[in-house]
Amino acid sequence: MQVIQTIDGRVNPADVPKPTNEDMQNEYNYFLAEQLTKKLLDEGRISSDEFDKIMAKNRKSFSPFISKIVP
Repeated sequence: MQVIQTIDGRVNPADVPKPTNEDMQNEYNYFLAEQLTKKLLDEGRISSDEFDKIMAKNRKSFSPFISKIVP
């Protein structure tokens, strides 16, 4: 885990790590998977419990930034 020092509650943008191309691709893939899974839920093809299980697996598969803050 990387810790970034703040001064007066502000973060120096130079201290924030830049995402790699692979990170960006994983974010995009996760976003698409989330949209498709949400559509299945909205159409009644999966239950909300199944949706939650699928999204948990997607977070593990794609390792998006959100997976670092949402278990």
